[in-house]
Amino acid sequence: MLEPTVPPMRKKATSDVSEKLQKVLAARGLGSRRELERWITAGRVSVNGKLAKLGDRVDDEDRIQVDGRQLNAKKAAHRYLLYNKPEGEICSRDDPEGRKTVFDRLPRLKNQRWISVGRLDFNTSGLLLFTTDGELANKLMHPSSNIEREYAVRVLGEVTAEALSSMRQGVLLEDGIFRFADIQRGKNEDYDEPHQKKKANQWYYVVLKEGKNREVRRLWESQGYTVSRLKRVRYGSFFIPSAVKAGRFIDLKIKDVKTLYKMAGFPDFRR
Repeated sequence: MLEPTVPPMRKKATSDVSEKLQKVLAARGLGSRRELERWITAGRVSVNGKLAKLGDRVDDEDRIQVDGRQLNAKKAAHRYLLYNKPEGEICSRDDPEGRKTVFDRLPRLKNQRWISVGRLDFNTSGLLLFTTDGELANKLMHPSSNIEREYAVRVLGEVTAEALSSMRQGVLLEDGIFRFADIQRGKNEDYDEPHQKKKANQWYYVVLKEGKNREVRRLWESQGYTVSRLKRVRYGSFFIPSAVKAGRFIDLKIKDVKTLYKMAGFPDFRR
């Protein structure tokens, strides 16, 4: 007599729907993937009651905890801001010196975190984009995105044609070769106050395709010039609207959000 056939236990089919843990956390707006990898390594994340490790994959059925707090099963809708950063603010959340940060002025969030798309240093003003979508932020900042960043730069002294040519062709600094994709002469009246001496200062617009640390200032300093003011005026196709004064922000409209995802290389707006 044949034994009754017992159907095999159905295994959890996650291979085609699961995602890397740090990607899921980043998509919830908790930080960049790199930052979240450090959280996992530090033992701050658990999955189904067990400490997570790098390489873990999860799906919608898994219970994820961060610092002992349960992650909401339902994803909150992501948000997107354009902020006009004034000088005198840092782009870190905390500062041992007690300086103001860009996050102080942003709206409070629940179960999400604002992520800055790139950074501007303490003495640099201008356009910053923020999102709660860590995956989007990571893509926008990655060198492969090849997104242009344009800055208005005020330098002291008369700039020579040789210096401009060098900065266009590339300058060897201690950590690599740096260059501007474009340099255009600006008008002093664009930014200087009427009472200032315009002959001592020259304004230029410069374009970069990567945002490396102090790259604009360092390139000008390599030619013997001092940058006295620096402002980011464009990121990709985004400019600062005239109505958004320093220290103010606006929520991006849906058409602008779609543009962000396209800039990041996503085929369409899916969030």
